[in-house]
Amino acid sequence: MGKKGKILYNDATHKCVMFSFDSEESGDSFLSVNQYLIVQNNSAILIDPGSEAVFDELLEAVSEYVDVENIKFIFFSHQDPDVSGSIAQWAMVTKAKFILSSLWIRFMSHYGFMEFDRVIALEDSGAKLNFGDEYLKFVPAHFLHSPGNFNLYDSRSKILFSGDIGAAISKIPNDYKHVTDFETHKEVLEGFHKRYMASNKVLKSWVKRIEKLDVVIIAPQHGLIFEDKNVKEFLEWLKSLECGSDILK
Repeated sequence: MGKKGKILYNDATHKCVMFSFDSEESGDSFLSVNQYLIVQNNSAILIDPGSEAVFDELLEAVSEYVDVENIKFIFFSHQDPDVSGSIAQWAMVTKAKFILSSLWIRFMSHYGFMEFDRVIALEDSGAKLNFGDEYLKFVPAHFLHSPGNFNLYDSRSKILFSGDIGAAISKIPNDYKHVTDFETHKEVLEGFHKRYMASNKVLKSWVKRIEKLDVVIIAPQHGLIFEDKNVKEFLEWLKSLECGSDILK
């Protein structure tokens, strides 16, 4: 049986892997949840590992790419349980440092996590972390949709791990697919983004920040990934999207 996960980037020393394990499924509703792993030489960072419900399956899959003891960092883009719910389990099986917004540290105890000396708290302005010969940039994305929210940009692969920005709610399982027709994909993007993003002003500010980076893939926590021309189309779409406070009556 082959390895679980989809390779998004791979060279001699650097690899990015996408997993898609499902933590919520009921009747006609379906929510695909993406988790990501970056491996640089023998060190790794795990991104948005998800809820306790997917911990065992993700641990097994991650172990096919890197020894668990070599996971140096685990990053949580925001506080939601489908992002951070398994923090206590990962604390038990790794020696990793946990990277998240300073706003949400106190909330992690509600997931059973108490090892606060292992936390790297991100201030609102973000941070940059040297990772082998490359760097990881923690990009502020506040109020999209969380008030303490960050994306992760990998300088080597040029992938932006965007959390819930770009998330699409669909009845079709992800199965590691990418967007093929953005005009069609807008139909499953629109409802989520109108509801969960704060305002067009905040979106424009975020897009302006992202356009300064060299991004070839946007990889959200739910749904399909954006590659090539679809990256630009998605960013352009966000610039004109009315959402949140823009549509309050």
